[in-house]
Amino acid sequence: MRSGSQRAIAAKSGQRSPSRRALLGLDALNFFLADVRDGLGPYLAIYLIAVRGPEQGWNEATIGLVMTIAGIAGLLAQTPAGALIDRGRHKPAILIAAALAVTASCVVLPFISDFYLVVGTQSAAAIAGAIFPPVLAAITLGLVGPKMFAKRIGRNEAFNHLGNAASAAIAGATAYFFGPVVVFWLMAVLAVFSIGAMLMVPGKEIDDDLARGLDDAADHDKPSGLKALMQNRHLMLFACLCAIFHLANAAMLTSVGQLLTRVVGKEQATSLVAVCIVAAQCVMVPMALLVGAKVDAWGRRPLFLIAFGVLAGRGALYVLSDNPFWLVAVQMLDGVGAGIFGALFPIVVADLTRGTGRFNVTQGAVATCQGLGASISASLAGIIIVQASYSAAFLTLAAIAAAGFVIYLVAMPETRDYRPSMNDRAALATTSE
Repeated sequence: MRSGSQRAIAAKSGQRSPSRRALLGLDALNFFLADVRDGLGPYLAIYLIAVRGPEQGWNEATIGLVMTIAGIAGLLAQTPAGALIDRGRHKPAILIAAALAVTASCVVLPFISDFYLVVGTQSAAAIAGAIFPPVLAAITLGLVGPKMFAKRIGRNEAFNHLGNAASAAIAGATAYFFGPVVVFWLMAVLAVFSIGAMLMVPGKEIDDDLARGLDDAADHDKPSGLKALMQNRHLMLFACLCAIFHLANAAMLTSVGQLLTRVVGKEQATSLVAVCIVAAQCVMVPMALLVGAKVDAWGRRPLFLIAFGVLAGRGALYVLSDNPFWLVAVQMLDGVGAGIFGALFPIVVADLTRGTGRFNVTQGAVATCQGLGASISASLAGIIIVQASYSAAFLTLAAIAAAGFVIYLVAMPETRDYRPSMNDRAALATTSE
């Protein structure tokens, strides 16, 4: 293990030279893990309705309850997952274990039908899935160092979106011939490839101290308690802004899908929603690459404002027409807003926790706030749709995004050259567990 002074010099210079094999492995990891990290997602409902059905006790209500319980489990696991990664010295092993857990929870589903067993497996998958975003960011930071982190995160996100688009296309094509069960076997294959990609990255090239955002290990050997995170006001403001973004964004695709069902019918709506997802993922690829290439030159703040602005515009554009082609075209803007947000999120967290050694637990804490916003979004939109109209719901979501734009513009500083204040650094570095 290197001395504290050696770690500090490496972090401050930002000079890291990972091997070509490690970088190719990181590309492959983000590509193959894209579908594994989200578990079954929407395929769970399709499978349980199409294959199990009411005769085995499965309907929209029971499926919704399973997804709600699993979602809560995953949400509660976000911060502990980050703390585990901050403390862990074997991050590739943590990622491989999570991939195996998600895959096992999914491939066992065709063989069980008991409600409680399904809840248990999907909750386990959600808890394991909470590990992937912070551990991928940590491995990246530990490999390339802070100087190249922003550019590399953009590339990670681009490969992630390519992987999502490819797996969605494969799942759609193969399910047509073999039925919904094919998704489970696709998940297993992707998990095997993900593990192979992780093994391509030499563990010795991952600096565990850099991976948790530490630049002066002599003063911060022990990770701090979660309570201390609340004392960094810029960090808490950013967490609130992430919650606002997902409060505005999460329900838009769901609401569009429901509107399409009313306009064109269930069969065509399913195909159009699939087109929306694949198209948005394809748009996210260049957006993620743009963020990686320009974030250090342009700064974080202008790009985040673009994401909020596009999200607000998208909500407003939905109300102009219920033509299916118009709705699908507007939905593609999700690739711009969400593509920018996904790439910027770990970069801004890294900025706000620089030198504290709390990068990964902070990612988890902010992701928890983000998840709360997303969980409220669908209920809010649904109530407005029932009480008023789809247009009212879309305009409300647009207004929330516009409010986020104003708050970010007025209150959130540029974080490119941000250094936590002495009080913030002390708070984040104080052992309170």
